[in-house]
Amino acid sequence: MRLGLGITVLLLLSSASLTAQTADSTGWNGWQFLLGEWVGSGGGSGPGQGSGSSTFSYDLQRRVIIRKNHAWYPATTDRPAYSHDDLMVVYREPSKPVQAVYFDNEGHVIHYTVTLETSGVTFLSDSSAGPRFRLTYTGAGPDSTTIAFDIAPPGKPNDFSPYIRAGARRRR
Repeated sequence: MRLGLGITVLLLLSSASLTAQTADSTGWNGWQFLLGEWVGSGGGSGPGQGSGSSTFSYDLQRRVIIRKNHAWYPATTDRPAYSHDDLMVVYREPSKPVQAVYFDNEGHVIHYTVTLETSGVTFLSDSSAGPRFRLTYTGAGPDSTTIAFDIAPPGKPNDFSPYIRAGARRRR
């Protein structure tokens, strides 16, 4: 009986160790706070006023993280109701910082350099001739996050202004 319990404990410890090694070997430690299904809503006015859902999940045997997002914005006096869908692939290349590429139903393609910090993750677009974008997810508890999307105008790559502020909670 003790031998069986000892073997069970050893197997559990071995499997936990293998899981940790897998996470280490693919380099996604620290990203767990974003994984899962999320529902959110924005506050304020303009493009931040809406609701939506998103998922963050591993794909390609944990080589990439995929974010799929759907947002719905109600009609205002200036525009009809509309929805927005986007897909982002977060990936690693040897000897480079984490990168991401974003696609949406409006035809935008944005390339980001990604910085993971203890408080969250920031996606920062390059400072080309057009506007510059910064998307930040900050952990706000075990099942919630805040989302900030900022835009800097052309020619002023570090002069960011808030565009969307939202919060999201993990679905159970």
